[in-house]
Amino acid sequence: MQGKTIATSGDIAEGIEALVRIDGRLDEVVDRAGPVPLRRRDPGFEGLAQIIVSQMVSKAAAAAIWERLLEEADGCAPGRVAGLSDAQCRRIGLSRSKEMTLKRSAEAVMSGGLDPQALCLMPAEESIAAMTALKGIGVWTAEVYLLFCAGHRDIFPAGDLALRRAAGHALGLEPRPREKALREIASRWRPWRSVAARLLWAYYATEMRRQDAVPLD
Repeated sequence: MQGKTIATSGDIAEGIEALVRIDGRLDEVVDRAGPVPLRRRDPGFEGLAQIIVSQMVSKAAAAAIWERLLEEADGCAPGRVAGLSDAQCRRIGLSRSKEMTLKRSAEAVMSGGLDPQALCLMPAEESIAAMTALKGIGVWTAEVYLLFCAGHRDIFPAGDLALRRAAGHALGLEPRPREKALREIASRWRPWRSVAARLLWAYYATEMRRQDAVPLD
């Protein structure tokens, strides 16, 4: 079990207070970031599918593709997503790789090979391993699912470009740190790395004027 989850704005506030005590450099980041949104999603196939759609595209593009997917599939039930035709996927705007990842994920959920609810209750390392075993789901997708859908308290998607840029800018680490270096930096922020990620995304959106860098509403 993952223990305490990030479920309310009060949890965010508690995490920010703890982070500032852990790392005094974050005090100015908090001041400049403004409000730090909770951004929780219900766990399940729909949450995972929305994250897959958002891979490597802007926030605006992901939102448009998602709305078309919901229209073409009449929702986001795994069976309907798995049954989308190639023509429908082209109308939605899915790349071939995302189409196949969505369909493989839907089929895995239907067969019981992937249980989105159970993923939220497993230790993070096991959950990430289970998701990334499915072709097309990488570490970023798995970590973002655990952060936003499962509410894990201590997840930090260090491969996220916006987080790397925000950390570099906010902490004076230009050029932006590489993923491995950022993971090492973030290890100091345990057990509140999920709040640190939200804080840096908020900082990025506010200070660097890139609203589309935040992966989910």
